[in-house]
Amino acid sequence: MILASIPSPSTGVLHLGPVPIRAYALCIIAGILAAVVVGDRRLVARGGPKGAMAEIGTWAVPAGLVGARLYHVATNPELYWGAHGQGTVAALEIWHGGLGIWGGVLGGAIGAWIAARRRGIPLDLVADALAPGLVLAQAIGRWGNYFNQELFGRPTSLPWGLEISRQNRPPGYENATTFHPTFLYESLWDIGVALLVIWVDRRVNLTRGRAFALYVAAYTLGRFWIESLRVDDAHKFLGLRLNDWTSIVVFAGAIAFLFLRRPVKVAEPEPGHTLAA
Repeated sequence: MILASIPSPSTGVLHLGPVPIRAYALCIIAGILAAVVVGDRRLVARGGPKGAMAEIGTWAVPAGLVGARLYHVATNPELYWGAHGQGTVAALEIWHGGLGIWGGVLGGAIGAWIAARRRGIPLDLVADALAPGLVLAQAIGRWGNYFNQELFGRPTSLPWGLEISRQNRPPGYENATTFHPTFLYESLWDIGVALLVIWVDRRVNLTRGRAFALYVAAYTLGRFWIESLRVDDAHKFLGLRLNDWTSIVVFAGAIAFLFLRRPVKVAEPEPGHTLAA
């Protein structure tokens, strides 16, 4: 018996007069602001210039959004050009959802690299400073899926099951009413990853891209099991969704990076000598 449930909003659009304000876009904007604020504070603490993260964001954010959308479209072409596809115009309508995290990370990294080079800041310094803020942005952005009633998990009778309106239920699940709120699972996991990176970084001083690698490894670990709960259409290979395979590969790469990327050791002065200031 269902003791309780999480209701979904009746609409994901707010209207200020004739102007539609989409909750999905607001979640993304809020996440970006959080990432810039947290990233800038950490960059300054690591010796970087104050305010540089906002400038880096002007390059990284558009590039990340483009990369995220391209990844989504490339891995789901049938949604737009299949037998019942929505068409090329729909492929550009980002406000309806459809952002692939790995395309976003790659595109954002390219944008950040360009901006960091312009400011003369090492990219690994930027990445380590940004890591907790980036995953916090993901935690906030996931709430956009809640307002769009999308990317939820399989049916459940758990007290925190998410109510999904009939028109948003996938084929075969028309009679189910509550589903696993995967947006909430991932949001909470992402917050935990942000706290983990900050805690480990304070204890062992993660540098040279290792804070970013820890974020990637921890995020993909959670994304793997959350992805397995989802019921939306996805390409599969050997029984696993494409995003599961991506998580496995990226997780392995991040773990290898953490072990192989050793911190730079500072030479200690010989007895009777001091290092130049």
